[in-house]
Amino acid sequence: MKNRGFEVCKDYLDKDVNLPVRKTKYSAGYDIECCCDTVVPCNSEKPTLIPTGIKAYMMDDEVLYLYNRSSNPKKKGLVLANSGGVIDKDYYGNPDNDGHIMFAFYNILDEDVIVKKGEAIGQGVFSKYLIVDDDQASGERLGGFGSTDK
Repeated sequence: MKNRGFEVCKDYLDKDVNLPVRKTKYSAGYDIECCCDTVVPCNSEKPTLIPTGIKAYMMDDEVLYLYNRSSNPKKKGLVLANSGGVIDKDYYGNPDNDGHIMFAFYNILDEDVIVKKGEAIGQGVFSKYLIVDDDQASGERLGGFGSTDK
């Protein structure tokens, strides 16, 4: 039985994608890499989605939180558009994009930033979550990125 982990998305199986790893035994987060060279334009009004080529599976009462690398704003001028991402269990393997995890970044510098394949762009932290006593959620995810409210 699989509890939680990462897999390469089906469209990226032949792209030499590295699965996330923790760098030290007390790290909470798994370092996640960019799976292809990506340009994050300066002063863009829309965030740039940086692909990772990975998806995550987890237990029913778990979530994967996505966070920026602490060095990204200062060193690269990259800030997360949504301050942090939430990957729900039912995002895994969805019909739109197979659960492909992407990071949405703004570039706050005055020049374009190139993120290279294999460069760590963020981290993922698995966590348990709680629900309220009278929770009635019964909907099913029908899509990928940004589809929870559809």
